[in-house]
Amino acid sequence: MSLTKKNEVLFPAFMNEIFKPDWFGGTENARAAVPAVNIKESDSNFELELFVPGRVKDDFKIEIDDTVLSISAEINEESEEVRENFTRKEFSISSFKRAFTLPDTVATDKIEATYEGGILKFNIPKKEEALPKPKRMIELK
Repeated sequence: MSLTKKNEVLFPAFMNEIFKPDWFGGTENARAAVPAVNIKESDSNFELELFVPGRVKDDFKIEIDDTVLSISAEINEESEEVRENFTRKEFSISSFKRAFTLPDTVATDKIEATYEGGILKFNIPKKEEALPKPKRMIELK
């Protein structure tokens, strides 16, 4: 009974070690494939930043559907090395997709995006009626 229990503990640990993503050249942490995001809110807008280094602006697909902002990218890379005794072909595919549900107070038709220095930035302005109103005095009649 103890031998069986010991094998149950060792076998999964051994298999987990063999099939870790970095064993095959991936990342140690599967979450590393999903870009980190910062979201800041001010009185007039939201700022959304995604950390996605090593890409070019044509890699991104950005869509707005009603109040859902979707950001995705996919890169397919292939390389081939041919020598006298061998041919080596390698390929890799990396992709991500993030979706954000925006509040109703956002002016979705005025969203702007830029990509610079590995950071994809969005300026998401609020609708005029959602902006804070200045304090005013009310006169008694």
